[in-house]
Amino acid sequence: MSKINTLFMIIKKPRKIIKLLGDKRFFDWIPDKQYLKLVYWGETGKKLNIKAPNTFNEKLQWLKLYDRKSEYNIYVNKHAVRSFIAETIGEKYLIPLIDVYNSVEEIDWDVLPNKFVLKCTHGSGSNIICSDKDKFEIEEAKKKLKKWMNKNWYWFGREWPYKNIKPRIISEKYLQGNITDYKFMCFHGEPKLIQIHRNRGSKDRTLDFYDIDWNKTEIRRKMPTAKELIPKPDNLEEMLEVARKLSKNEVHCRIDLYEVKGKVYFGEKTLYTASGFSEFAKEKYDELLGSWIKLPIDSDTV
Repeated sequence: MSKINTLFMIIKKPRKIIKLLGDKRFFDWIPDKQYLKLVYWGETGKKLNIKAPNTFNEKLQWLKLYDRKSEYNIYVNKHAVRSFIAETIGEKYLIPLIDVYNSVEEIDWDVLPNKFVLKCTHGSGSNIICSDKDKFEIEEAKKKLKKWMNKNWYWFGREWPYKNIKPRIISEKYLQGNITDYKFMCFHGEPKLIQIHRNRGSKDRTLDFYDIDWNKTEIRRKMPTAKELIPKPDNLEEMLEVARKLSKNEVHCRIDLYEVKGKVYFGEKTLYTASGFSEFAKEKYDELLGSWIKLPIDSDTV
């Protein structure tokens, strides 16, 4: 988001400045529970109910605070998670790895192929895609990577698994072809919804929710949906089985998969969709997804 767009957003909704300040670490001193109540109001305009969470977004905040397993540190680490994927569903689902770097200075740009993808291992949305190295702006890429390498994604949404990840960069093979990103929303080991994002990063961006039988649902976030029906992926059953295997031990997680030229690839395993600040078009959608999460709440926890 550009600085101008950010300014207009804050003018329109002044409470949104909380997110900006949180991301800049102005609120590091505030304990997690109190901070999440503050930023939840800033992002949704609603009071966060931690004692008796009801909606999807509220329950994700509860999970941030009270569902803390050591393996979550592996799931959010884009390099470490590769071993988990290889052991759980097989190496064939991994996008081929080119190299791993501890700093931007370690990247040998001359050695990289003509097409490649760079990702920071410790964050979200920190990806750089090169489809033609002859036209690639290396210096611009370096600036972005250095900025990301100095960022800790824990501080904005208090997604605790990110807190102590060592920042690194990986380079992966560029997947050639028409790539669709399917995000399987799983609840207690069972996929129930599939998010399909199209035209991300453009004014034509859409987001649709399909059920596991590939019927378009009425569930919507506050963004446009596709006018036409989205074709069912050839490997839907395989992807559903992969999602089940990768989510079987979680109360909730989202498994992102790609289908490229008839082959399925793992994208990421996300524990807190949109950090628990999703803006649904109607409250009933937030409540519906929330009803699919059964929390082990007891009075002593909160």
